[in-house]
Amino acid sequence: MQHPPLSRRRLFQAAGVAAASTAGIAFAPGTAQAADTPAVRYVNPLIEQRADPHIWRHTDGYYYFTASVPAYDRIILRRATTLQGLATAAEATIWTKHATGEMGAHIWAPEIHHVNGKWYIYFAAGRAEDKWAIRMYVLENASANPMSGTWTEKGRIVTPRDSFSLDATTFTQGSTRYLCWAQSDPELGSGTSLYLAAMTSPWTITGTPVRISKPTHAWETVGVKVNEGPSVVTRNGRIFMTFSASATDANYAVGLLSASSGANLLDAASWTKSAQPVLRSSDATGQYGPGHNSWTVSEDGQSDILVYHARPYKAISGDPLYDPNRHTRVQKVYWRADGTPDFGIPVAAGATPYRFALYGQAGAYLNHYDYRVRAGTAVAMLADSQFRIVPGLAGSGTVSLESANFPGRYVRHKNYELWIEADDGSSVYDSDASFFQRSGLADAGAVSFESFNFPGRYIRASGGLANLQTTATAQDRTDATFRLT
Repeated sequence: MQHPPLSRRRLFQAAGVAAASTAGIAFAPGTAQAADTPAVRYVNPLIEQRADPHIWRHTDGYYYFTASVPAYDRIILRRATTLQGLATAAEATIWTKHATGEMGAHIWAPEIHHVNGKWYIYFAAGRAEDKWAIRMYVLENASANPMSGTWTEKGRIVTPRDSFSLDATTFTQGSTRYLCWAQSDPELGSGTSLYLAAMTSPWTITGTPVRISKPTHAWETVGVKVNEGPSVVTRNGRIFMTFSASATDANYAVGLLSASSGANLLDAASWTKSAQPVLRSSDATGQYGPGHNSWTVSEDGQSDILVYHARPYKAISGDPLYDPNRHTRVQKVYWRADGTPDFGIPVAAGATPYRFALYGQAGAYLNHYDYRVRAGTAVAMLADSQFRIVPGLAGSGTVSLESANFPGRYVRHKNYELWIEADDGSSVYDSDASFFQRSGLADAGAVSFESFNFPGRYIRASGGLANLQTTATAQDRTDATFRLT
C-alpha cells in the first residue's frame, strides 16, 4: 500500500515539540537512561469543579486532597488509599472563611503539607471588605489524621512587600526549607512573578526573597502577565518547578523552571526557564487551560503523577475566574533519557492512556506518524506513542486501541498493515480495529494483541513498523510482546 505523503503540519508539530523540550534549559551531560515504570490507569476528570488541586501522599497510606471550590468560601479535604478513590471519597469542610476582616473572601488554592510531624495548609485569601487584598495564610493541625483534630490559624505569611500574594508552596533542599509563591511585581505594573525565600518555621520566611521567574514570554502574558502556582519535584539531580502563566481561560498553560539540586536556589541565575509551555490547551482532546498543578506518585511509588485542573470547553461566558468547571485531572509524567520530564498533552476525558514498550528494547515504543503505526525510538512527541485500551468495537471480549492525540481514531489493520483511522461505523472497521489482549507471548507478565478477525495473527513490531503477522519463531513472539508503561 502506498503511504500518504508526510504532513507539513506534523513536521512543524514535531519540530516545535523538539524545540520546546530543549530550548532554554541546560542539562548535565551523561544523565542515565530513563527507565520505564509500570503502567498506571486513572479516569478523568478525577473530581469535578475542584480547581488548583493539591494531593499529598502520606506515610500512613493515604492520599490527601484539597483544592479551590467554586464559591471560594471554604477549605475542603478528602482522603483515600488510591488516587482514583479520591473521586468518591467523603469531602469534609475543615475551615470556613471569616465573616469580617482578613481571610474573609477569595479563599484560593489551598495546599496540604506535613512538616515536622504536623499538618499545614497554605492558602490565599482576601479581606471580607476587600476581596482583592489577597495575602497568604497558614493553618496547623497536630493530629495524626488531618481529617480530624483542630485546625489552628497561624496567621499571615509576612513578606517584605505587603502586596498581592498567593499560591504558597513549600519544599526542602538539603537541610533548608523554602517557600515559593506568586506576588505582585512592581516591574510588571500589573501581574505576578515567582519569589523564593528560606523559612525559619512553617509560617515564617527569612532573608530577602529572590525573584526566580518573571513573565516575559508571549505565552506567559496573554490577557495578564502572570507566573503563579509553583510546584516542585526533585528528580535526576535537578529540581523541577512547574508554574502556570497567562489568564485563567484557555490561554492558561504550564511552564517549567529547573535548577541543579546542588545549586544556590536563592541565586536567580541558578534557575532556567523553558522557552515554551510544557502543557497547554488541546483542541484534539477537548481540554483547555491546564494549569495550577501539583505532583504526587502512583500507588506503587514508581510513577510521577501530574495533578492539575482544566476545563472541557474553550468558550467561557463572563470572567473565567468565576466559571466553576475547572476539573481536577491526573496523568502520568514520563521522563526522557536526558532526565527531563515529558508531560505530553492534557489527555482526553476517560481512561488515561498507556505507552506500549517494545519487549527487550529500551526506549522503543509503538507510535504513529502520519497515521501509520510504527515501532522504534524515533517518536516525534509523547502523545504519538500513547494509546487508550478501550472496550473492543467488535465486542466479544475484545479491546480496541484508541490514539491519545487523535481521539476517535483507532489502530486497525488493512492488508495486514496497521494504521490509526477514524471509525467509519462499518462492521468491517469494527472487526479490523478489535483485538484480544493476551498474556505476552514472550513474557506472561507483558501483553500481546491477537487480531479478532484473523486469529493467530498478532500486532508485531519489526523493521520500524507495526503489522499484523503470525508468530512462528521465538523472535516473532518477542516482536509481538509489549510492556505497558
